[in-house]
Amino acid sequence: MKDRLWGVRDVAEFLGVPVATLYQWRQRGYGPKSRRVGRYVRYEQAEVRAWFAAQE
Repeated sequence: MKDRLWGVRDVAEFLGVPVATLYQWRQRGYGPKSRRVGRYVRYEQAEVRAWFAAQE
């Protein structure tokens, strides 16, 4: 079963960064992989956790 998708606020809280930082990272091609679902930016939990683990 797939993990629930996280919104920008969920990811920002998990990473401890402001929401604006996530949007800037996305524009620069940095940060966890994201996708658009309709008009929203969404992140898969597993990808966010893997990206975070790789940064440490």
